[in-house]
Amino acid sequence: MLIRLQIFPQTLIHLHSPLTPVKSTNPRPNLTKQSQFLDGFRTSLSSHPNTPISDSGLRFRQKLLYIQSLKVNSSKALHKNPNFRSVPLDIVKSIEKCLYSMGIERSALGRILDMHPQLLTSDPYNDLYPVFDFLLSEVHIPYPDVQKSIIRCPRLLLCSVDNQLRPTLYFLKNLGFVGAHAITCQNTLLLGYSVEGTLLPKLEYLQNLGFSFKEVVNMVVRSPGLLTYSIEKNFRPKVEYFLDEMKGDLAELRRFPQYFSFSLEGKIKPRHRLLVEHGFSLPLPEMLKVSDGEFNSRLIEMQLQLVDERHLNSVSGNQDGNKWRTSTKRSGWRSQPISVSAKRSASLKKKLKNTCTRRGRRFTN
Repeated sequence: MLIRLQIFPQTLIHLHSPLTPVKSTNPRPNLTKQSQFLDGFRTSLSSHPNTPISDSGLRFRQKLLYIQSLKVNSSKALHKNPNFRSVPLDIVKSIEKCLYSMGIERSALGRILDMHPQLLTSDPYNDLYPVFDFLLSEVHIPYPDVQKSIIRCPRLLLCSVDNQLRPTLYFLKNLGFVGAHAITCQNTLLLGYSVEGTLLPKLEYLQNLGFSFKEVVNMVVRSPGLLTYSIEKNFRPKVEYFLDEMKGDLAELRRFPQYFSFSLEGKIKPRHRLLVEHGFSLPLPEMLKVSDGEFNSRLIEMQLQLVDERHLNSVSGNQDGNKWRTSTKRSGWRSQPISVSAKRSASLKKKLKNTCTRRGRRFTN
């Protein structure tokens, strides 16, 4: 039997040697959207070479598609929580089941996980259920309101019960958040604040304004939002405007601590300037608590009342003047007549007539 051996020329072997890269004659085919999607994440993975990758490419892609179905930004999740690359899909799904069992719908779940991607690798039994148990048994939040607490402040799920939530709860209770003022789903976000780093500095700032400790406690218990405001971005500029521009009294802030909850540029300054422009003033609650329409109506009403008062004073002055002129005529004294321009008189009469018409009164010259 004959065996034929075909030996290629040496020159061809050099062309295919490993030292010389071979350029493909075929252009690279167009990538589909899915392949482009995977290439993007391969690039992301290469930037974290030390991260263990236990999932195969298919499982990893399923995991990405799953969190995207929850409307979670997968690129953001991978950047903020690199451990998400190695966590099994079943663990991620168990987090959804855990939160759903506490009444958190899928739409809210996606927003929570997108805000805090660290939750994607949390252990429901070691990290999440202890927080829910704390809210139910120690804070005494009713079960239907637990999901409201979490939706308002998802960061609670990242807090340690022993190191953060429980110490803050004890501090707030000692401060006066008990009984009718106990913590509810409306202000459970306070539990996520550090006592030393956040709550105490705000109490001290209010005391430094001139309030006593008892007054400060009464203010924050009546208006818990005070403990959530920034000293530099809220307290300081609003206090300065109140004292310097409005010439206000601290006693008014003590009676109405909700002043700090209103926008300085959007509501406080514009309304105060309108009042000053027309020569009026209002207590803080009447100036800020009403809607824009109610405030404008109140401003017009004050203007109309001012016109009425001026008219009454004018009529009263004329009557007194007639009596005075009569008495001086009898005694031989003469007085100069008080002249009022016809244009101003007509304008005043027109305003009064319109006012009386709106109020259902009859106007007589």
